Amino acid sequence: MTFDHIGIATEDATGLAERFAVIFETHIVHTETFEGMHVVFLEMNESYFELLEPTTDADGPITTFLAEHGAGIHHVAVRTEDITAALETARAVGIECIDETPRQGAWGHQVAFLHPRSTGGVLCEFVQH
Repeated sequence: MTFDHIGIATEDATGLAERFAVIFETHIVHTETFEGMHVVFLEMNESYFELLEPTTDADGPITTFLAEHGAGIHHVAVRTEDITAALETARAVGIECIDETPRQGAWGHQVAFLHPRSTGGVLCEFVQH
């Protein structure tokens, strides 16, 4: 497995992307609106910043996160070649999975989240490209 991306909740994904592009010498490689979020990816040597902004009509996890915690790191994602096996390993060692089976995420990738209660307070995501 390798590090894939860090998800950052923000009220202004485009504005934050513009700042990150300058200060981290990166560029936007993908944008989409997905499940009530405007999502912007910036590439950093085969890894990404994933900026997550709720759409105005959204009442989803990013809206809730921003209301409870404010802007900041939402999750950390690890890339795997076999997401089903990664979930099985996590369950075998007692990790509570939010997603019992992989589902489609941004960019059409397969994703599955692990509950922060089992991962040191950090929302973790497996992602398979």
